[in-house]
Amino acid sequence: MEYQDAVRTLNTLQTNANYLEQVKRQRGDPQTQLEAMRLYLARSGLQVEDLDQLNIIHITGTKGKGSTCAFTERILRSYGLKTGFFSSPHLVQVRERIRINGQPISPELFTKHFWCLYHRLEETKDDSSCVSMPGYFRFLTLMAFHVFLQEKVDLAVMEVGIGGAYDCTNIVKKPVVCGVSSLGIDHTGLLGDTMEKIAWQKGGIFKSGVPAFTVLQPDGPLAVLRDRAQQISCPLYLCPPLEALEEGGPLLTLGLEGEHQQANAALALQLARCWLQQKGYRDTGELKASRPSLLGQLPLAPVFQPTSHMQHGLRDTEWPGRTQLLRRGPLTWYLDGAHTTSSMQACVRWFRQALQSRERPGGGSEVRVLLFNSTGDRDSAALLKLLQPCQFDYTVFCPNLTEVSSTDNADQQNFTVTLDQVLLRCLAHQQHWSRLHEDQASPEPGGPAPLLLAPRPAHTHSASSLVFSCISHALQWISQGRDPVFQPPSPPRVLFAHPVAGSGAVVLQEAAAIHVLVTGSLHLVGGVLKLLEPSLSQ
Repeated sequence: MEYQDAVRTLNTLQTNANYLEQVKRQRGDPQTQLEAMRLYLARSGLQVEDLDQLNIIHITGTKGKGSTCAFTERILRSYGLKTGFFSSPHLVQVRERIRINGQPISPELFTKHFWCLYHRLEETKDDSSCVSMPGYFRFLTLMAFHVFLQEKVDLAVMEVGIGGAYDCTNIVKKPVVCGVSSLGIDHTGLLGDTMEKIAWQKGGIFKSGVPAFTVLQPDGPLAVLRDRAQQISCPLYLCPPLEALEEGGPLLTLGLEGEHQQANAALALQLARCWLQQKGYRDTGELKASRPSLLGQLPLAPVFQPTSHMQHGLRDTEWPGRTQLLRRGPLTWYLDGAHTTSSMQACVRWFRQALQSRERPGGGSEVRVLLFNSTGDRDSAALLKLLQPCQFDYTVFCPNLTEVSSTDNADQQNFTVTLDQVLLRCLAHQQHWSRLHEDQASPEPGGPAPLLLAPRPAHTHSASSLVFSCISHALQWISQGRDPVFQPPSPPRVLFAHPVAGSGAVVLQEAAAIHVLVTGSLHLVGGVLKLLEPSLSQ
């Protein structure tokens, strides 16, 4: 069977939007959810103990966990190891979630393993059970375990989906090492509404006797992580900053942009080094003189000189959709899937710094455009407020749909929301944005200074905003045919019927440079990348 057939069948395991609301109201004991995952694993032909062969590195966190996974995987691959990497969500194709040696598994391999697992679960279903198939994320987690075992990887980097304690990846009993990236507020409906409650969930991946590492956190959440580790005799260490590892050696070059990536890289170095030591490797970096722990809450992880393999791994790390730049003629696309307040603060810092260091055009105006969407229980008003100092000339809102109808592309289908819901959400975002600009007449003292790009177009005003029904229409309006790669057929006339769309089109056509920040949702970034980088769909 074809790859798209496999993906369409996988999509039937997504939770229907209406049913999802019902489940949220009637959520049962989360521990039984983990037990259900173990039963699915057994029905698929594996026992939990079989997963120990994968030499797993288990990583959670609120922001930066995916980047930390990417750094860790790339470092260990640079040692010549065969790596497996399970992550979520995907940007363009679902097979990105399961990688071998950094590459998404092929459509053929995905299709083969999908049907093998699907048929096995069909054959073993119990007629007395009302649920014969695991949900979408559980199925992919099970599939990743099977792929990594059959492909005989040397190690598997497993990114937690949501939380940690009750996440379906947490059926792993004996990982080699665990990591917790920066904590923040996200998925409050599932994890709790304070950093301490969220830290308790994240610390649920700790295992007795298995080393764990975390980055500097606020006092409260750090104390929760420490207590979670002590209760089960898990040795937990605080990562020293990246500068400490650079002292007396070369400066480390990171393949991912943004200051916030330094903490992710520091955590990845400790995870990779610990894994190598646990597995008997000797080339793990010369120890430097250690320092007492910051805050005294946790012992400090070793300060060491990163090896050449580690340096190359950090430099060569790629992780699309996170602080990613695409330069296309007069357009520069800034792509970052930030969707929490803390990650949005980091995104804004990166965007402003990138603008300051850019090459300025010889003449003509520069225009800034924000393309934004936010989903789930995120506080979109708070995210938009953080974006205000960037002084956008136009702000565009659209749902995470590449086309008005995505039936021809199974990878982009999402049954967990209805079209009406996502369009109403976009209109709510637009209203938040308008209110923010109404309030701007009396700005708060001491707020961040706006970054002005010169010369500023006199004929635009920062409250100009538009809502489009899909990503393709939004990109057609923003790019005005000036992106040499994104060349869709002529847009429908109705696209420019709105007064702002009409006048803005002229401004965008005449601008010497257009800076477009795409943020608020990884799914939005994925849809944009699908259209701007057609090779990712092949």
